[in-house]
Amino acid sequence: MGRIFSVLAVALMLVVSGCSTYSEEEKAGFDSKIRKFTEKSSHKYIRSESGLYYYIEQEGEGDFIKFTDEVSFTYTGKFLDGQVFDGRNSRKPVTFPVSQLIEGWKEIMFYLKKGGKASLIMPPYLGYGDRKLNDIPPNSILVFDMAITDVK
Repeated sequence: MGRIFSVLAVALMLVVSGCSTYSEEEKAGFDSKIRKFTEKSSHKYIRSESGLYYYIEQEGEGDFIKFTDEVSFTYTGKFLDGQVFDGRNSRKPVTFPVSQLIEGWKEIMFYLKKGGKASLIMPPYLGYGDRKLNDIPPNSILVFDMAITDVK
């Protein structure tokens, strides 16, 4: 039952976050905040065309993750100020079909393989949008450290 609830919650978040439309000015504002953050980081983040910033610590081994795969991973979610909003999954992996992940997570998966590790920074339009979700305020820029433990 818990697995079904988790899958439904993720599906709902995809629908909810997909309803937001951001202006180019708003996107530029998020990008400016992320760039300032990355300039202070020891990681050399890459900005994708979508606006996702990522740093691949370890690519992993085997085949790259595909949209049709189911992936298990651990993660820690933080805000730009370093405050952790979700660290409960830093040791016990969660498992989801890639197709059901939020956009920023979905995108980073395509750069990784089993055993891969990455740090990513996603603007709200690739995360949870303008909706409040538990401890995440609307329009939050999110930082995630992720490690892929399995791919099926």
